[in-house]
Amino acid sequence: MITRRHLLGQMVAGAAIAPVLTFGQEQKVVPDSLKRVAEGSQVAATVHSVASQGSIEIMRKGGNAIDAAIAAAVCLSVVDGHNSGIGGGCLMLIRLADGSVHAIDGREKAPASANRDMFLRNGVADVKLSQDGPLACGVPGMIAALHSAHSRFGKLPWGDLFEPAIRAARDGHPMSRSTAASIRNEESVLKRFTASREVLFKSDGSHYAIGEKWVQADLARTLEQIAKKGIEYFYHGEFAARCAKHLLEQGGALTEQDFASYRAIDRVPLKTTYRGYSVLGFPPPSSGGLHIQQMLQMLSHFPLQKLSQEDGGIPFYHVLAESMKLAFADRAYYLGDSDFVEIPAFLTERSYTDGLAKRIQLDRASAVPGHLPSKSKEADDGKKHTTHMTTADASGNWVAMTATVNTGWGNKMIVPGTGVVLNDEMDDFSISPGVPNAFGLIGSAANAIEPGKRPLSSMSPTMVLDAEGEPRLTCGAAGGPRIINATLQNIVRVLDLGMDIGEAIASSRLHHQWQPDVLSCEGSLGSVYKREASAENPILNALKKIGHDVKISGSIAVAQGIERLPSLNPGESAWRGACDPRADGRVATS
Repeated sequence: MITRRHLLGQMVAGAAIAPVLTFGQEQKVVPDSLKRVAEGSQVAATVHSVASQGSIEIMRKGGNAIDAAIAAAVCLSVVDGHNSGIGGGCLMLIRLADGSVHAIDGREKAPASANRDMFLRNGVADVKLSQDGPLACGVPGMIAALHSAHSRFGKLPWGDLFEPAIRAARDGHPMSRSTAASIRNEESVLKRFTASREVLFKSDGSHYAIGEKWVQADLARTLEQIAKKGIEYFYHGEFAARCAKHLLEQGGALTEQDFASYRAIDRVPLKTTYRGYSVLGFPPPSSGGLHIQQMLQMLSHFPLQKLSQEDGGIPFYHVLAESMKLAFADRAYYLGDSDFVEIPAFLTERSYTDGLAKRIQLDRASAVPGHLPSKSKEADDGKKHTTHMTTADASGNWVAMTATVNTGWGNKMIVPGTGVVLNDEMDDFSISPGVPNAFGLIGSAANAIEPGKRPLSSMSPTMVLDAEGEPRLTCGAAGGPRIINATLQNIVRVLDLGMDIGEAIASSRLHHQWQPDVLSCEGSLGSVYKREASAENPILNALKKIGHDVKISGSIAVAQGIERLPSLNPGESAWRGACDPRADGRVATS
């Protein structure tokens, strides 16, 4: 039986809240003053302590949650650049203290010269071209999205929000475990590109040690220029010219005009009701909001709390897996950029999701549904890609933002003289029908490459409001398609199982993405997450017996979240923030 008390007991014993850094110099990376779960009237939860501290620094100077989220996003460009950065994109969900909700789309887009055959060679799709090198890069959207949010909702001057990031780049910061590991994983490709080699490795080609000071002088200068000159410098000035020239010299497609024509877009948030709460998600080009809505509507037919207490929780996990399978089958066939393709309205109609729910049988796994043939043989590798951050202030402003350069270090190219890592978001298109991308996902013509189109994303910044329309919780994650299912599990664990946000995020997870027909499970499923877990987990064995092809995964996504607490001061908000024990993030508060 998986109960809140059971999980809390393990957490108190130290299984979930103990620091994950245990390897010598790594102890220097995360200050003791920051915690994995913490409470305050102002809260910032990110995957890196420097970004969380920078975010709180901005709020202490009088900035609001929007200012703080912008500072965190820019800071992560410096200290966690293999996952996100100003050379990539983001989706930003904002709820203001006045109750209004805003969804800002800073997703990258294809260059004007892009076409459906650009990655075909002799009629065959070459995924190396869509994942590494100059053709893989879409027009970066993060800076445009951050500026859009700041110009309408920010309090402090734009330039002030860059100070923590500039300081970290100029003065240096300790090399983190995740950055060092990512450099080693991608070393052979990174060293193909001169600027990447010069920035990410020492002059003799050796690696920075974990905890060793790492200075990024070029990136500091770029951030200083954006802070001083605004988005003009990035989209119409020196950076755009330098980036376009370098990519074109290397055989890329982006031009200065592609930069100049980029705009962040305001989207209408998706909304569904679940157990008396309102769940707000991001619409296409995110696939996460729509499919979380689909799965919640399916799961509303099942007594999840009761199922979690039967047979060791096996029915609970089975129902989750089946809903994931059904939603991801629709993702592959129907979804793309809604500015280019019509997303069928029936996908979130209750009559349709009610029908999907009826296909879920409690005693056995269903056959894989679907509309497309698939060549996908492997699921996502489970590496941490992308990042999610969330901030909240005492006035009640609240931000959930997911940002990315796609795979680790994006297209592996740093623009010379700028320190900026570029994305490889062109791989998130369906580069050829039935051909899986880096995450094992396939797609149809709905997500085919077109000039100016935004590729389908798994980023899923999500908010939950109570019956009075007040904040209840917000969450999101990093990890390719695993983002969607991790976010779903955090929601149901809070709303159905009665966990707090820290307990929910610390719980072990599973993942199914339709193709391949594999149920990825953390080995500690049924308890809090543990890096080392026995393959003889009885829950995994039981899931195999009812027909799931279970594969053990080291970790499934990295999540951050915030929930609202009762406030002792009238007119002020109080919050609990939580970071994932699967990574080294920490919560900063004031």
